[in-house]
Amino acid sequence: MTQQRESVLTPEVKALIGVKGEVVECWGTVDEEYLRRFMQAIMDPDPLYWDEGFARQSRYGERITPPIMVTYMPSRLPPWEEDPITRAFRENPFSDGIGGVRQRGGLPPIPTKLVRILNAGNDIEVYKFPSIGDKVYYQSMYRDIREHVGRDGTPFLTVVVETRFWNQKNELLCITRAATIRR
Repeated sequence: MTQQRESVLTPEVKALIGVKGEVVECWGTVDEEYLRRFMQAIMDPDPLYWDEGFARQSRYGERITPPIMVTYMPSRLPPWEEDPITRAFRENPFSDGIGGVRQRGGLPPIPTKLVRILNAGNDIEVYKFPSIGDKVYYQSMYRDIREHVGRDGTPFLTVVVETRFWNQKNELLCITRAATIRR
């Protein structure tokens, strides 16, 4: 006789699908210093990012920034705001640096006893390269939450968070989808 397992995809968890966080204005703008530091971090010396003359002759007609740069702007915090990872470790010294980290405009926590979180992949759809001087906004939502059963018979969840980024002209810059596994 097989034992009935309890579903971790409860009605409360299912109800989060489609829930959106607040619209958040990133601190600062897409600026020269942030671009310089980002180029060095990703080790991409593309002249489209720094050579005005070269960029003017390109199909873009201006300098652009790496398309993924805006996806890191939510972690740019004003100097008076506490770092969310530091806060998570203070609240839970055993934090994995992912769970319990609450970003500005963040989504409500998933009401589950599954506390281990594993990155399950990310993708990005790029619509427009951000320009120097752009103000960036974003909003996240729970795109999908599904239950699976591991080889050992234990249920787990995959959670997909979709985040849309746009500029001050309301031009869509990119959409990211970040998947995690909750065990």
